[in-house]
Amino acid sequence: MVYGFFELKTHSKLSQVVRREGGTLVSYVHVGTGNYHPLTARIYTDLSYFTTDPVIARDVGRIFNFVTGYAEPADLEKMAVSPVNLRQRICQHISQEIAHAKAGKPAAIWMKDNAMVDPEIIDLLYDASRAGVQIDLVVRGISCLRPGIPGLSENIRVKSIIGRFLEHSRIYCFGGGHGLPHAKASVYISSADMMPRNLDRRVEALCPILNPTVHDQVLDQIMLANLKDNEQSWMLLPDGSSKRIKAATGEEPFNAHKYFMTNPSLSGRGKSFKESSPRNLTRRSERA
Repeated sequence: MVYGFFELKTHSKLSQVVRREGGTLVSYVHVGTGNYHPLTARIYTDLSYFTTDPVIARDVGRIFNFVTGYAEPADLEKMAVSPVNLRQRICQHISQEIAHAKAGKPAAIWMKDNAMVDPEIIDLLYDASRAGVQIDLVVRGISCLRPGIPGLSENIRVKSIIGRFLEHSRIYCFGGGHGLPHAKASVYISSADMMPRNLDRRVEALCPILNPTVHDQVLDQIMLANLKDNEQSWMLLPDGSSKRIKAATGEEPFNAHKYFMTNPSLSGRGKSFKESSPRNLTRRSERA
């Protein structure tokens, strides 16, 4: 048992098991967005990613070496870790979306987290909005970003989902010149919110979703369901107040929590996801 840094809170949620299979060693890695806690797991919505991807396994091993041996992981291949380079990775992606928008390419950012209070990230999102990047944020708690202000944030929408479960997962998506959702978009899950304490004073992990099946699930099921929800959502207004979102006349009511309880997950379910994704449900209602 190692307790990690004295001056940094270890907030990342990582597990790694290495075992010998035949003549080789195989690493099984779990990356989570929430705590390993039996009580909060019943009421929090979080993401749990289990993989044997050797690249992710190597990076997780380097992060464990960082926590246990104080050796800064300068050679991470795909993941990012705070306080080393997680902030820089997020800022790099936002800057890339700004460049795409200025070049006339589709540019979009989706973020889902518990708080949006970091000044540097907020200022960069304002820059992205002014450049024409379409930004959708699902922030369960505090947001210091003001959306919908002309000349500053008219391309930013911020909503919260307050329902049966406490929204706790962190997801960061960047269109990469293709818009969102798209198979070539950069998609991450993380333990970090956009807060100075998470980015500068904690050990946090940011993990890319490289598996195509899981990539589709996060974008086309989880994020779309959160953005589509109109039964338990609140929209943040330019003056800092919030307004309850209600289905417009003729619009189909959609409850994200109910959707996830009544539709099968993509993982291990094959084509069933294609029939029940929020996008296809919407298309079926339009055809009707």
